Amino acid sequence: MSDLQITRNAEFPDTLRVARARSLPNLGPLMLFFSGGSALNEIAQVLKLYTHNSIHLITPFDSGGSSQVLRDAFGMPAVGDLRSRLMALADESVLGQPDIFRLFSYRLPARASAAELSAEFTELLDGCHRLMKAISQPMRSLILSQIKVFAAQCPTDFDFAGASVGNLILAGGYLANDRALEPVLFLMSKMVAVQGTVRAIVDQNLDIGAVLSDGSMVPTQRLMTGKEVAPITAPIRELFLSQNGARLSRDDVVLPKRNRKLIGQADLICYPPGSLYSSVIANLLPKHTGRSIAQRRVPKVYLPSLGSDPECPGMSLTDQVAAILAALRADAGADCPVADLISVVLCDGDSFDAAETAQLKARFGLPLVALPLKKADNPQRYDPVKVCEALLSLT
Repeated sequence: MSDLQITRNAEFPDTLRVARARSLPNLGPLMLFFSGGSALNEIAQVLKLYTHNSIHLITPFDSGGSSQVLRDAFGMPAVGDLRSRLMALADESVLGQPDIFRLFSYRLPARASAAELSAEFTELLDGCHRLMKAISQPMRSLILSQIKVFAAQCPTDFDFAGASVGNLILAGGYLANDRALEPVLFLMSKMVAVQGTVRAIVDQNLDIGAVLSDGSMVPTQRLMTGKEVAPITAPIRELFLSQNGARLSRDDVVLPKRNRKLIGQADLICYPPGSLYSSVIANLLPKHTGRSIAQRRVPKVYLPSLGSDPECPGMSLTDQVAAILAALRADAGADCPVADLISVVLCDGDSFDAAETAQLKARFGLPLVALPLKKADNPQRYDPVKVCEALLSLT
């Protein structure tokens, strides 16, 4: 994408394009996001007003919270971020959908006795829990069939404290389908009429680890995000995938053909807000990801997080771009042109100074489009409407 094209598209929003998308979201562009966590969910909730064709490739490497309890119990990929994105994209107008949404989003109490938790789970399993009874047939039976598979294989010492019911249902569907995520993601997408496509970047039970610039090692995602433990104090030098504590090479983890096909169909590719390494770059590690992106001739947008990212101590915006490019070039080739991997950096104009524009241009030849994108009442969060309309204007 040339600077001239970006300048033309930078007259945001493109009111004609936005109006067309709002009137015909079922024909909206295929906007693909590499993400994880919850940072993009608010934007995703608004995006479905403009397109029902967004694509979300999600990291299944979360090693914290209730997702990790499921991983420990069943040796399965993390499903919490997949569930939350499915819920963000659910069609709220479908009859009965709010009841399903409430069930899938409900968490068992974090502070309750084992007996109380067991009793509430039994209510869910028997179909007499208030949230389960609210769902009409035959959907209730379909959901119960998934959770019964989970219950049949659940360890006797499983910790239900704070467990997401949606995660338990996903786990049951995973186990019922020969330990595959794709069938149950498809099923849940139909249950809540998801307006888009949500897939795991790979369907494998893996972890992400990091080597820091001081040479120290961080073995799992939970230890690098700064959410459950103290933040890392040195920048990440390298991110890698591992299994059962053993580091994997790029050849060991291959991007599924179904995901390569989605990249090949995208009208826009976005590296969105979120933890830079564990939510964005982690998606870029499987073999064929970088080259698949490089081969698709569409706008490729980096939308950096606002505020501080605990995974990026001391890193400038240019450093963050360099980290994304390094991960992509590890697969696409060291001589792959920058423009084939990232074509524009889109950011809030008040959050990055003019020096960043010059630095990005000098180091990578990348244009920076600075717009008023943050929320008026929360400068560390993007305004989802403004972001969606800016991205649409680049397609």
